[in-house]
Amino acid sequence: MRRLRHASSRRLTAIVAVLAALVLTAGIAQATLTSSGPVPAPKELANAILDAFNAPEPEGLTARIHFTNNLLASGSLPGSGASPLAAGADGRLWIAGDGRFRLELQSDAGDAQIVSDGKLVTVYDSASKTVYRAKLPDEAARAGKPEKDKKLTLAKIQRTLDRVARYWTVSGAKPTSTADRPTYTVRISPKDDGGLLGAAEVAWDAVRGAPLRAAVYAQGQANPVLELEAEEISYDAVSDSDVSATPPAGAKVIDLSPKGAGEHSKRKRVEVTGVDAVRRNVDFKLAAPAELAGLPRREVRLVDFDGRKGALSIYGEGMGAIAVLQRKADKADKAADDEKQQQGQGDLRLPEINIDGATGTELATALGTLVTFERDGIAYVVAGSVAPVAAENAARGLK
Repeated sequence: MRRLRHASSRRLTAIVAVLAALVLTAGIAQATLTSSGPVPAPKELANAILDAFNAPEPEGLTARIHFTNNLLASGSLPGSGASPLAAGADGRLWIAGDGRFRLELQSDAGDAQIVSDGKLVTVYDSASKTVYRAKLPDEAARAGKPEKDKKLTLAKIQRTLDRVARYWTVSGAKPTSTADRPTYTVRISPKDDGGLLGAAEVAWDAVRGAPLRAAVYAQGQANPVLELEAEEISYDAVSDSDVSATPPAGAKVIDLSPKGAGEHSKRKRVEVTGVDAVRRNVDFKLAAPAELAGLPRREVRLVDFDGRKGALSIYGEGMGAIAVLQRKADKADKAADDEKQQQGQGDLRLPEINIDGATGTELATALGTLVTFERDGIAYVVAGSVAPVAAENAARGLK
């Protein structure tokens, strides 16, 4: 059941990432690191990782968890109607031996569930009565399977850590306690431009090897802006009913899976890159200046928006880069969004900003900023792990 440990590590981290994308804290982290629970003996990081990989295989994992989310400014959340996905909540987590899982969050505003069978991820938010579904890429399923012909060794782990250390500052394996279990905690932070990202931490069970805590920190903040932490845990077998859930009838379903994903995987995909090549393939005037907000243009490529051609441009490098998506505006989508806002059905109350005469919206978080606006029939999205002023300047430079 090697897949449980490695898939759970990936997926616990992925859960935090998905929640951050859908809506992306508390001083709980510091309380965890200074708790009076059992702690393991000091150990070199490479040895701690190898021992986690070789730890006894549990039949399953059940945990009471606490999720904190302080990404969004309080003014952007509709008060008591805030989803637990956006405001944080307590809940439970079940992971089966084959990697299937269910994460359930409860709050006064309603419940939320994230379920995966290894092929499909389903997110249900009772506050908005909406179901989001997305197919996992084939690579994700293969990543959870052990490589029988390759043995993990201490030397291989150390070489990997040495490569990571070229760009990241990696702490040692700090003996800690999480969910009354002895754990090792590792902190990693970017050496160069990490955008607004300050650091990330992961804690895993020193005996079982299972991840029990994941946290993300913004620059200059002592407490995490995102954290998923186990508070109680057991390693008993998990039933099929624990890792499955059926959304209620009448819930709105939004499919986030790329159209024709199966067909793309069966045939060689031809990529179109470069300003001139992309410009010839889109039905709108492409804005791709050589520099944006002081950052040089690094890449321009053709992308697909549900069957419609668009462009993705990257400015700068690393986590401090800015991404620009642009496509021909869809009048029907805009009308539906406007009607939803007028009826007070929007999940977020985003402030409006002026982009050289065009009205746009801005979502500023502790880890990045997203600006959207339309001009001359073209829809733009500017995003990056940058401060609002940098994202706004980039938006104004798209001419």
